[in-house]
Order: sequence, then C-alpha cells, then structure tokens
Amino acid sequence: MGEYYQYIKALHLIFVITWFAGLFYIPRLFIYHIEASQKPAPEKDILSKQLQLMARRLWQIITWPSAILAVFFAIWLLVLMPEWLQQSWMHIKLAFVLLLILYHLKTHQIFKQLQRDEIKYTSRFMRIWNEGATLILFAVVFLVILKSAFSWVFGVVGIMVLGILLMLGIRLYKRIRNNNNEV
Repeated sequence: MGEYYQYIKALHLIFVITWFAGLFYIPRLFIYHIEASQKPAPEKDILSKQLQLMARRLWQIITWPSAILAVFFAIWLLVLMPEWLQQSWMHIKLAFVLLLILYHLKTHQIFKQLQRDEIKYTSRFMRIWNEGATLILFAVVFLVILKSAFSWVFGVVGIMVLGILLMLGIRLYKRIRNNNNEV
C-alpha cells in the first residue's frame, strides 16, 4: 500500500494546487469584468465578452475538474487511512474543506451572474472575497503539516493577523492605485 498510497497523495496534492490556482485567479477576472462594466462602449462590450470567455474556460476546464478530483482523491486517502478520522486535527481540516467547498459554490454563483452580465458586487468586494481562499489555504496547510489541533488557538490568531494584513494590503493598494490615477 505504501507506493500506491503515495501516488494517490500526489494526485490529491496536484489537484488541490490547481483548484486553488483557479480559486485565486477567478476573482481577479471578476474584478476586471466589474471594472470593464463601467467603461464606455465598445470597450465595455469587448472586454466583457473576453473576460467572460476567460472566466468560463478557467472555471469549467481547470477549477471545477480540479475541485472534483481533489475531493475524490481525498476520499480515497481517507479510505486508505481511516484512522485519520479519529484525529482532532483532521476534524478541523475537514471543517475548513467544507468551508472551501462553500466558498467555491458561492464563487460559482458569482461566476454565473457575471456570465449573464449581472454586476451585483463591487471590485473592492471582490478583492476582499479573493482573500477567502488564501485564509483557508493557510489554515489547511498548517493543520496538515503540524497535525495539531492543540495549536489551533495560535492558528486562529495567526489567521486573524493574516486577514488583517490582507485587508490593510488591499487598502494600501487602493490608495496607491487612486494616487496613480490622479497623476
């Protein structure tokens, strides 16, 4: 089972990475689409169609298949190593995975709206939304590497600090961007 297990683990990791790549990039496309919707025609129409195409390809060819395969290989790993389900760190990790799936589904809803040119969110909201996957990634990686639910208190504080730093970074970026637009 040792070599067989390593192949399944490698495939799981590959699809987790490509899933997160899609989750990191799709909100950027959403931001560009939202900002393009505020431009005059024909620029708005050209950009919107191109961004919809890029988002559709990313979402349907990379992100969704990667999500499905990452979950499939994760379940396979749990079948091979059922004792992990007895460990508290795995319970917390699975809670974050559930949160990630909910994040993915909400992102899918936003994707569908933008495919119909329904703009319901601001680009600022999408910049903040983009950090959701980052926070989940940090939490899951530290849980898997440390395999410790005891360090959970430190992890929560760390995630909060990371979230604050990300929000400050978004504000700083907005300020720099506004200053550059004024020049």
